[in-house]
Amino acid sequence: MTRASLRGRYADLAAVLAAALLVLAAVLVGRHIQDTYRTLFVHWPPLFADWDPHVGPGTPAAVLVGAAVVAYGPNLAVRLPWRGLLAAAWGGSLAWTWSLALVDGWQRGVAGRLTSPNEYLTVIGRFHDIPATLRDFTHHIVSGTPAPWPAHIAGHPPAATLTFVLLDRAGLHGGGWAGAWCVTVGSTAGAAVLVAVRALAAERLARRAAPFLVLVPAAVWVGASADGYFAAVAAWTVALLALAVTGRSVAWAAAAGLLYGLTCYLSYGLTLFALIGAAVLVIGRRRVRARPLVLVLLVAGAAVVPLVFTFAGFDWWQGYRLLVTRYYQGVGGTRPYGYWVWANLACTVIITGPATVAGLRRAGAVLVHRRTAPGPELRLAFLVCVTLLALLIADLSGMSKAETERIWLPFAVWLPAAGAFLPRRRIWLVAQAVLALLLNHLLFTGW
Repeated sequence: MTRASLRGRYADLAAVLAAALLVLAAVLVGRHIQDTYRTLFVHWPPLFADWDPHVGPGTPAAVLVGAAVVAYGPNLAVRLPWRGLLAAAWGGSLAWTWSLALVDGWQRGVAGRLTSPNEYLTVIGRFHDIPATLRDFTHHIVSGTPAPWPAHIAGHPPAATLTFVLLDRAGLHGGGWAGAWCVTVGSTAGAAVLVAVRALAAERLARRAAPFLVLVPAAVWVGASADGYFAAVAAWTVALLALAVTGRSVAWAAAAGLLYGLTCYLSYGLTLFALIGAAVLVIGRRRVRARPLVLVLLVAGAAVVPLVFTFAGFDWWQGYRLLVTRYYQGVGGTRPYGYWVWANLACTVIITGPATVAGLRRAGAVLVHRRTAPGPELRLAFLVCVTLLALLIADLSGMSKAETERIWLPFAVWLPAAGAFLPRRRIWLVAQAVLALLLNHLLFTGW
């Protein structure tokens, strides 16, 4: 081992230690604030969770899946044909997410997740006339209005709720089907990241990142929260744009725009994916053919969903302004910004894991030494660091105080791609798996 390599590993461990201290501080300070002032509104700060050591029907499968990815994932990622790798990444993510969800059992871990009082399935009956409900949607966002929407419905544009309404109309009734939808779609996010990394950086880096994108602790919250579904839609937006700007087909730009429009109508905060999209355009600026056509198709595609909802009677800007009012009427107005602005980052450490921390440290080093860094490594480092920047902007906004282990899943699924920079990947994968298993078996998460 060279001296430079040894220094790099020590720096990785130092970064992980600093991140662990951040989490410890968030736990201890949060516990003090909650016990003393009761202003955090979480039982196990900084996570929205309860201390509840348990095992369940998913426990054996979760252990086996984690062990299999550690043992075989790095080699399979190198040897499988590309399409086989994408299928394996999706299958591995599905198995990992399902097994973690079922640690809590079918009802508590999957079927009941989206049927609690603040969740989407509680209002399906109010969408019997979809056009009329969309026209009337903003009249029920603020608390104190007649029949105000529950928190999650009020906190998102109507495409989020409408997804589950349409599932119900298609005959897929109840929380079981809704949870299965979120797990199945949400588990494709890792494959989308692989597509983007291959297109923008290099296939070898995508292959190195693949096991980390499967064995991510964030899977605890992908199964089964609607934000896992949002994460997949946002991830495929970026992936399709990456295909468009790297010369696969400019038609992908229209599809990317269409998904970006949908992303913005699933969650107000995911408009920040425009920043990540801009990074994709910057990375691909020297490789894109027919750049004006790409931009035209991207903008045209992005206009479709907003136009549909606007003509249906929903005003996105009015909805967002009313959401800000609603946010500060509830616990958002009480939760202290001074704690959550850094404790949210501790949540990010928890859901992305120590390997991601070390990988981001190395990505930062690549950017610092960008003049001598290989082009593919530089492009990947730029992509993950811009994603981190988008997350930090969301943090500073003050509109995500707590519960970011769920809310920031769309950003979190990208950050483990930095694992491509790590040596001795199996050791880091073990750390990822152990963290996820401990989280799911020691805590009962609220989402």
